[in-house]
Amino acid sequence: MSRAFNFCAGPATLPEPVLRQARDEMLDWRGTGMSVMEMSHRSDEFVAIAEEAEQDLRDLAGISDDYAVLFMQGGASSQFSTVPLNLLGDKTSADYINTGIWSKKAIAEARRYADVNVAASSENTGFTTVPDPARWATRPDAAYLHYTPNETIGGLEFGFVPETAGVPLVADMSSTLLSRPLDVSKFGLIYAGAQKNIGPSGLVVVIIRKDLLGKARKETPTMMNYQVIADNDSMYNTPATYSWYLAGLVFKWLKAQGGVQAMGDINARKARKLYEFIDNSEFYANPIDPSARSWMNVPFTLADDALNGAFLKGADARGLLNLKGHRSVGGMRASLYNAMPEAGVDALINYMAEFAKEQG
Repeated sequence: MSRAFNFCAGPATLPEPVLRQARDEMLDWRGTGMSVMEMSHRSDEFVAIAEEAEQDLRDLAGISDDYAVLFMQGGASSQFSTVPLNLLGDKTSADYINTGIWSKKAIAEARRYADVNVAASSENTGFTTVPDPARWATRPDAAYLHYTPNETIGGLEFGFVPETAGVPLVADMSSTLLSRPLDVSKFGLIYAGAQKNIGPSGLVVVIIRKDLLGKARKETPTMMNYQVIADNDSMYNTPATYSWYLAGLVFKWLKAQGGVQAMGDINARKARKLYEFIDNSEFYANPIDPSARSWMNVPFTLADDALNGAFLKGADARGLLNLKGHRSVGGMRASLYNAMPEAGVDALINYMAEFAKEQG
């Protein structure tokens, strides 16, 4: 049976060449007689895997030596508390932009530790727009400004990088890191759960400007202290070794595709195809303002919600998997991460057209 097209928002589809290489190396990594998942994280073999993965990530994202790259555990959600514990320093307040469910979760967690100022919110539009930055009520004395460039559940995406007038900019890039070129120098800290464009779950990548290290509150757990993690090359304890190894394979695959510039061109084209089909259909609709539509996560509704079950059943039969929208939003959602081939988008569009025609 040929591989299906997996549109899951995460854990998401992985490049087939990566899975095949991992399969071939499962029992014996390069003649060692061991699987990577059996290796000591402090062995020469795994340290080489880890160092090569970090360098490939730096090459892909253009990360300078001014930044530390950390491979941590706990997923992006653990960073909702790790960020304020590390970045508040001697300050008490931080600014947040609220554009959806993940923003709200980050805000709720940060309020345990900080005076959170919601500098802007698009909740009054049902999170279908990005707030106009000219109206943001940011504060010059904030420890940092946090935003979510792409709301995975709602399908809302910023088309710009906020200006902060020197306040460190923090971004949850779980759904967008490595999907297109990015100027890392505009950010104080970037974090990203791996299970979208980087690799399997169990890993979170943190890219932090080195001058922001060493500011953790005294009550910060050791395993959440960025300085400790950086000083120990992300190996203060046993890291998520197999996820780290697979992320390294994904980085190699991305380089072979032409890097983030090439992936950005492909991803833009995939998203444009699907949105154009939806917009030209009377049967399907997307709720997001066209200026703020996500390249990575495309939610859509059918003309009649009663048809959702039939749509999903037909999609599954054709190998178009995991199209059901998040329970908080409903409808459908197609995630178009780096590993989703353009052929998958074409197959989805063909099925959508066929289903709409069948329903008259």
